Amino acid sequence: MDKLIQGLRNFQSQYFCQHRELFEQLAHGQKPRVLFIACSDSRVEPNIITQTDIGDLFVIRNAGNIVPPYGSTNGGEGASIEYAIHALNIEQVVICGHTHCGAMKGLLKLDSIRDTMPLVCDWLKHAEATRRLIRENYSNLEGEELEDLTVAENVLTQIENLKTYPVIHSRLSQKKIQLHAWVYNIETGTVMTYDPEAHGFTPVNAEHPICSIEFTPTESPSLRGNNGSPAVAAASRDPKPVYESSWLPPEQLERIYRGSSSRR
Repeated sequence: MDKLIQGLRNFQSQYFCQHRELFEQLAHGQKPRVLFIACSDSRVEPNIITQTDIGDLFVIRNAGNIVPPYGSTNGGEGASIEYAIHALNIEQVVICGHTHCGAMKGLLKLDSIRDTMPLVCDWLKHAEATRRLIRENYSNLEGEELEDLTVAENVLTQIENLKTYPVIHSRLSQKKIQLHAWVYNIETGTVMTYDPEAHGFTPVNAEHPICSIEFTPTESPSLRGNNGSPAVAAASRDPKPVYESSWLPPEQLERIYRGSSSRR
């Protein structure tokens, strides 16, 4: 607490005094331009990562940057989303996951936390679609590699959950809102964003995507086999993915590509 109290004193004597005009403006109302949905993890700070100021972001934080599907709960996430879009007229939404996410580690071992953290277990059930996808497509992976995959897939799952909200669905149909799936890498400070055109994650503002896909318009993706591998019968007609340096392995990028039509 001593550090917090000293920080408060510094805020009042230094930062507040230097930005007094900004705070006077904020006292009359807020006009954030981005709804930023992030994890509660103490290592993830939206304003620091994006170098934005007070009043720039409308932030929702919870364990695992989860957006419960519309109507599944009466929690604050839905109300905050509705308020941000309808009342504040925000047109940009970012859902940001991060490496080494404790919530995603818990999602991979729900049975082991059911007795010790029942509330966490219940909350993570809102990411059941992510857990099932990982279990059925990446059963051959483990450790940190599997955790990174889970983080990336969960961000995409939460984007789909976000689309179930009427206010989001309506704005999307009017092309008045944009949704962004980000993954923040704690070790490197880099941020990746999902690019539906490249069918993979690319560095934010990068000129060249991390993953590019080469295929002719007449080719179509095959269904995946039960083991998560491309179906053998259609192997000769499969597009050929070309992977460059990525913190995500080819298996995950390829799976995103094969399911990308549902994410557009």
